[in-house]
Amino acid sequence: MNELPTKAQILDWISENPTQTSKRDISRAFGIKGAQRIDLKRILKELEDEGHLEKRRKTYRDPDRLPPVSVLQVMAPDADGDLFAKPLEWHGEGPEPRVIMVLRASDPALGQGDRVLARLQEVKGEDHHYEGRLIRRIGTNPRRVLGIFRKGAEGGRILPIHKGDGKEWSVASDATFGAKDGELVEAEQAGPKGRLGLPKARVVERLGDPSAPKAVSLIAIHQHGIPHDFPDEVVEEADAMKPAGLKGREDLRDLPLVTIDPSDARDHDDAVWAHADDDPKNEGGHVIWVAIADVAQYVRPGTALDAEARKRGNSSYFPDRVVPMLPDRLSGDLCSLHEGVPRACLAVRMQIDAHGQKVGHRFVRGMMRSAASLTYAEVQEAQDGAPNDKCGPLMEEVIAPLYAAYHALRSAREERQPLDLDLPERKVVLSEEGEVLSVRFADRLDAHKLIEEFMILANVAAAETLIAKKSPLLFRVHEEPSPEKLESLRDTAEAAGFSLAKGQVLKTAHLNRLLHDAAGSDEAELINLSTLRSMTQAYYSPANFGHFGLALQSYAHFTSPIRRYADLIVHRALITAHGWGDDGLSKAEEERLEQTAVHISDTERRSMVAERDTNDRYLAAYLSERVGEEFTGRISGIARFGVFVKLDETGADGLVPMRALGHEFFHLDRDAGTLTGADSGRVISLGQRVKVKLAEAAPVTGGIALELISVEGETMPRGPKPGGRGKPVKRRAKKAKRKDDKVKRKVKRKR
Repeated sequence: MNELPTKAQILDWISENPTQTSKRDISRAFGIKGAQRIDLKRILKELEDEGHLEKRRKTYRDPDRLPPVSVLQVMAPDADGDLFAKPLEWHGEGPEPRVIMVLRASDPALGQGDRVLARLQEVKGEDHHYEGRLIRRIGTNPRRVLGIFRKGAEGGRILPIHKGDGKEWSVASDATFGAKDGELVEAEQAGPKGRLGLPKARVVERLGDPSAPKAVSLIAIHQHGIPHDFPDEVVEEADAMKPAGLKGREDLRDLPLVTIDPSDARDHDDAVWAHADDDPKNEGGHVIWVAIADVAQYVRPGTALDAEARKRGNSSYFPDRVVPMLPDRLSGDLCSLHEGVPRACLAVRMQIDAHGQKVGHRFVRGMMRSAASLTYAEVQEAQDGAPNDKCGPLMEEVIAPLYAAYHALRSAREERQPLDLDLPERKVVLSEEGEVLSVRFADRLDAHKLIEEFMILANVAAAETLIAKKSPLLFRVHEEPSPEKLESLRDTAEAAGFSLAKGQVLKTAHLNRLLHDAAGSDEAELINLSTLRSMTQAYYSPANFGHFGLALQSYAHFTSPIRRYADLIVHRALITAHGWGDDGLSKAEEERLEQTAVHISDTERRSMVAERDTNDRYLAAYLSERVGEEFTGRISGIARFGVFVKLDETGADGLVPMRALGHEFFHLDRDAGTLTGADSGRVISLGQRVKVKLAEAAPVTGGIALELISVEGETMPRGPKPGGRGKPVKRRAKKAKRKDDKVKRKVKRKR
């Protein structure tokens, strides 16, 4: 009879043979037979009680080691592009082990959040503990929900804050994460969704009081999955950065470059200067300098900083905060062109003729020193004849030449005819505590247009230079409207008494003619909104398909590398193309430009939706104390579930539910964008002037419900039709009767 193994021998065997851990496997390994199996069972039970082993069905495993086949969740690639995963079940006392995924060429591409079944092999002497080989992908991140937690007798429920999600979620008592009643929480789906009952969720994060003013943007950040905390290694890399020196750079510190930004700007990434061109061949022309922060100097390929910047794709801006693409050490300090401080930059010197046409340009990698940090308002006031103490000394050398160059560019713009939409931007003004003080439409000054034209010209120069040097880059692409959307716009224009040319290649000039014809009329806003909706969404691409809206053949984003990753790619491409250093566009980056373009186009859209949702919630909070008041507005959308109205006073969008439109049934014509009353023949369409009453404003969801009082001055009937339920209900009643008759026939046959 063999001697019983010691506890240490059993643990060593299980560690070295993770696939053979049943009691039968252990008995066979140590030659244990007969009555000795009772003693082995006792030893295994002692090891389990002592925490050295964990029993799973008929096998034993070391809780401080992962099983040979495990379910993992894939994390974002690290700075080296390696893909790591974390175990979803970890029972050890120490930190969860790191698993590096070793993928075969035939394996599908894995992304952050994917759940996979993987075969693991333990490794020694590495910064990771296991290598994982894919068996199969079993899903992605469980569905996430953001909502208000309501405590119950056995756990609680979550009321989603998303205005399009009305279903509640149940939370078991052991899955509340300590959430208190009324708290804002983030939860994830727990288990498969059943056919009956509420879906189950587990709380994963508590976010505090949802009614707190500064929770508004926090809700959007979490709801849309915007990364807002920088990993420690990223902050450490940024904090270790030192200011760039002059070596290898052109000295531009004597140029009176100035930054012009909003008064609440968080960073300054572009500076400008202009002067009359002294070249006799360019009489009446101008020289324009645009200098941009040299972010590539600090954010280099292969670093944690670069991986995090690419992951974020762009900064996200909210009324009360900014979620930056780069840590503050860079975005607010080393890369920000502060007044009087030497800063590394990439600059372009552009020559334009007297008519604003660019006749030449060259790029330099330089060192600049901002002569002044100015705001749009004070620059405009100075140009209009009321300079303050800061602008007064700059009038002759800086401000007047800037406007002279701008006027020339404006002539070129009028000839080029980019799309000229007139859609005022609304601005939510907050107090220091985060309360909404006012909602107003932002001013559109010539100072804004000046900077916009300078930036467009610099972006064109960047695209043209890289095309000429045959360098890979990311273009900013805006394709022309689809034939279907164009036809819809044409129908809207004709219904409003205007025309849009047909049977020719569409140009922005044709759309501008329509916008010009509608300007000043009651239909001006309708035509502007309809034209905007006919446009495709701009995106990034390594292929050049032109920019329809700006009427440009080649366009790339170069001017905002602090807040857009696309611009950083263009900077690196310029550095490589000019041979300015080893921090340019790497071969690995070139190979994944297509992936990068798709990713940052997605993050841009994510930020846009989050910013819009935040504004909607602030507007709902602002209007919540005015429930019952009447407002004027214009119909901005038609859907099967109701009518959207844009309020004149704030620009807020509210919904008139279909049930609140009156006593009759309305037929929806999607193509024409109309609702037609089945009984009265009344037509409700886009652009009509309406008067509404505010029925509800929910700050947590951003939803605004309205009651329709009148359309184009005609009062709408109120309440349900006496003695009836409307036509659709009659049809449902007939359908129900047919079903009832069918059941009766079946019962009769069975009898």
